[in-house]
Amino acid sequence: MLMAMLPAALVFCLPLLGAPSPQTPGALNVRDFGAKGDGVTDDTAAFQEALDAASQAGGGVVFAPTGRYAIRGHLSIPAEVCLQGTWQAPPSHTGIRDRNGRKPEYGTVLLAYEGAGKEDGDPFISLTNNSALRGVVIYYPEQDAAGPPKPYPWAVRMRGNNPAVENVELLNPYQGIDARQNQRHLIRNVHGQPLRRGVWVDDIYDIGRIENVHFNPWWSMQPKLFDWQMANGEAFIFGRSDWQYVLNTFCFGYRVGYRFVQGPRGVCNGNFLGIGADDCWNALVVEDSAPFGLLITNGEFVSFHGPEPIQVLVGPKNSGVVRLVNCAFWGPNKQIARVDGTGTVGFSDCTFMQWDKDKEGRPAIEALGGSLLVRGCDFRDDKVQVKLGERVQRAVITGNILRGAERITNASKGQVKITDNAGG
Repeated sequence: MLMAMLPAALVFCLPLLGAPSPQTPGALNVRDFGAKGDGVTDDTAAFQEALDAASQAGGGVVFAPTGRYAIRGHLSIPAEVCLQGTWQAPPSHTGIRDRNGRKPEYGTVLLAYEGAGKEDGDPFISLTNNSALRGVVIYYPEQDAAGPPKPYPWAVRMRGNNPAVENVELLNPYQGIDARQNQRHLIRNVHGQPLRRGVWVDDIYDIGRIENVHFNPWWSMQPKLFDWQMANGEAFIFGRSDWQYVLNTFCFGYRVGYRFVQGPRGVCNGNFLGIGADDCWNALVVEDSAPFGLLITNGEFVSFHGPEPIQVLVGPKNSGVVRLVNCAFWGPNKQIARVDGTGTVGFSDCTFMQWDKDKEGRPAIEALGGSLLVRGCDFRDDKVQVKLGERVQRAVITGNILRGAERITNASKGQVKITDNAGG
């Protein structure tokens, strides 16, 4: 009776108000293939049978209604098929803000068991051409919240053209999403706490997109596990990607927040907007980058734990371009940035504070080599601002606001311009 009285638009929106998500018209239902969703029965075969049936029908949606589905093997989502759960947005569970002890027992929950003890086994879920995973929680019930964690293979592997992961919570995987060797991947609205690796992008020759991905300790902050994560975890790893779009991403409590590496086939270039890394030993590590550049805008980076909390590390092999614009750096760290290599690193309109926490006389930014641009930035502590080493080829440090006297040391034998900085 109530449903009949509601406007059609409101009935359509009922999933957002807490009602079960309606099955997409024409979708196959895993319950019709024998899935129980009782958290005990192995539902692997039922899920795979439904996915294969959708493929044989030319593609479509396989719907998994509310339940705790024990998947003791692994699943392959065929081309043109979507595995769809009930979630319209990723939930969060216990952790840093929500300590009520609830397990993932509502919505569509996939319980992953296979592969304990090894990183390189079959992934829990594989995607291929035009296939998608949406609206589920992935949970490893045999992972120990007291840690240290046990290794598992990747929770999700993306291959082929246009694979997508949306509205998914990766609650506690050892490894989250392997986004290598595909084209035009879409990773959107993903939350959770991957323990060793979050997202790994490499071998991409057509633009990939990562949007609204947040890794927080929703599952466990127990000391042994969380200390292990901070000593070993890497949230986002980028190798070869021919222009990557990354928007509104965040991570908390990792050894490295964002790591850019030399992959087997090259390095990354891309547009990174509104990204953040909080309480990471090193927020941003660039081992190498492309000459077209890593363009990082409106970022926030915080480092204060670990043996050497330096927020930006650019390594001696870097030959590309790294530009950070309108970014903020804080947390009692040892340095904001240490730059090496032969490439160009630029900071424009950025805010720096709380460096040299041990009062060793460290500069906020230390350049050992390459070219450095520091323009229009605000150094908010009365400490050494910039140090240029002998191998610096070129540097322009101009138009910055300083607290106290200008303390910029220059040992470079290259071309250096230091002008119009306002101290006092």
